Amino acid sequence: MLEIVGRLALAILVAAVIGYDREHKNRPAGMKTHVLVCLGACIIALVQKEIGFNALNTAMQYPKLNGVLRADDARLIAQVVSGIGFLGAGTIMVQHRTVRGLTTAASLWAVAGLGLAIGMGDYDIAVPSTVAIILVLVFLKRIVHVNAMKRIEIKYRHKLETKQFIQDYFETHHVEVNDVNFRVTQNADESIYVNIYEISVPRDLNLPDIIEDISLNKNIMQIQTVSL
Repeated sequence: MLEIVGRLALAILVAAVIGYDREHKNRPAGMKTHVLVCLGACIIALVQKEIGFNALNTAMQYPKLNGVLRADDARLIAQVVSGIGFLGAGTIMVQHRTVRGLTTAASLWAVAGLGLAIGMGDYDIAVPSTVAIILVLVFLKRIVHVNAMKRIEIKYRHKLETKQFIQDYFETHHVEVNDVNFRVTQNADESIYVNIYEISVPRDLNLPDIIEDISLNKNIMQIQTVSL
């Protein structure tokens, strides 16, 4: 009984640490979700272990039984691995052509794996795996920075003045422009211009700040991110 309580407590602890990072960053699944996923996986692994032990004890007590006793340790575990995909998919959202929640879905899947490892008693796998997951979630982006390609669509009026403002902004903030697509719509009153910029965002900036700064210009009618 103490061994079971210890495994459940460890599952709660490691999942709470990982879930804290997600909740602190206001992600779709927080501490409670991660803890419940890990705890549930741990319980299923404990049940699977118990089934295996019961089958082994029955075989030892009744060696002359006709037939074969089977207890596949991977059967319930396989159901957890496939079933957690439905929960993870529920955290993935598409907002304004941007996909969000992929990291949270992956962390839920990883936490389920931790729960299974703890439930099966594989502490030598569970503990370093917890450290590895935390390092990836918290520190990887600080250590390795990727200048991700982004694409923004800017709708504006007064071509020369506004286009110069946009170019000056990019140059001042060291935003690299890799490609530009341009179109114009003519109407009775004025011309409306639309530029689609493919840019590389420097480390000290983020895309929402760029969009907010550019939108402050009086000639900017609309600005939004678009899919690459």
